[in-house]
Amino acid sequence: MDVSQYQKGTAAVWAGENDLYVKGAATAPVVNSVAFAYTDLDEWYAVATGNARGYIYSRNTNPTVGVLEEKIRLLEGAEAATSFATGMAAISNTLFTFLTPGKRVVSLKDTYGGTSKIFLDFLPAYHVDVTLCDTTDHEQLEAEIAKGCDLLYLETPTNPTLKIVDIKRLAAAAEKVGAIVVVDNTFATPINQNPLQLGAHLIIHSATKFLCGHSDAMGGVLAGKQDLVKKVFQFREINGASLQADPAYMIARGMKTLELRIERQNASALAIARYLEAHPKIKEVFYPGLETHHGHEIARRQMKGFGGILSFAIEGGYENVKKVLPRLKLAHLAASLGSVSTLAGPPRTTSHVELTEEQRKLLGIPEGLIRYSVGIENTNDLLSDLEQALKTI
Repeated sequence: MDVSQYQKGTAAVWAGENDLYVKGAATAPVVNSVAFAYTDLDEWYAVATGNARGYIYSRNTNPTVGVLEEKIRLLEGAEAATSFATGMAAISNTLFTFLTPGKRVVSLKDTYGGTSKIFLDFLPAYHVDVTLCDTTDHEQLEAEIAKGCDLLYLETPTNPTLKIVDIKRLAAAAEKVGAIVVVDNTFATPINQNPLQLGAHLIIHSATKFLCGHSDAMGGVLAGKQDLVKKVFQFREINGASLQADPAYMIARGMKTLELRIERQNASALAIARYLEAHPKIKEVFYPGLETHHGHEIARRQMKGFGGILSFAIEGGYENVKKVLPRLKLAHLAASLGSVSTLAGPPRTTSHVELTEEQRKLLGIPEGLIRYSVGIENTNDLLSDLEQALKTI
């Protein structure tokens, strides 16, 4: 069934599943088979060489994994999609596919800690020229792109300080020099933002987060131009960072409620951000939905909602973070995000644990910062929980 005519909430439920329904089942099955058998050798060869649809070996493709890939392809409006064992596998496989020795990548100083590690340590070791710019300095980014750029890597909103970059503006600069534009869309989700419509060529999600939504399965996805996705797929099938059927099923199941969850999380996060902005014990709130946020106007143009993640800096720094976080009753203190239950923690143990305190300081990440991933709990209950925890300082 072609579901491209429907809205995202409908596509997330129905996309990719029809071919797998078995004997009237209303749910697509988990196909755990490693290999797929053929009685016709010519058909087998056609599938193996990519000239016919089908499956050969689950390290390459798998029916259950294909359901997830079709859902994200439609939600992002992409030509093709592929998947990975984790979000970092999606990021690293994409970067290493296109950034061979002598190539140049331009990116931001504020990318996720694991991504920063690739830029700071791994790629230079392979003789890739890496230039990291001040995240919100679009003039600097444009100038560096103009010097020559093979790949422009963006993350917006950024993790954990929720900075916003203008995808359309920077994609236009990249087009002038023929650079591939890759955007990590994990924080925004395809419900709130579609970078491919703004000029990006590829988008990445840590599917572990909002797409899954329940903190019980890990995966990553890539979607975008068919020829580019195919190159990354070929790199991934040999390097082996394949997504397995069981987590693919769980992520695809989570995606069926993605639109509902994001609508609730958008509304709660904005209400919480406004509350914290007025709180006397909070130094600063980072959330693009606030009119006072530096990137608010850009976010309004390129986002349909502002997301379920916010961060805030507490008066008194990390010593007070240690007092407040354990008092939260409606938040898991854990290094993840995007779940139905609220998750909270400081960057030093979550998004940027790989970096030193000095490196975090250079990135503008205060040690007194708390990243707060809003769940689907009642908004007023979350506000009351924050209020009682903040009373400890």
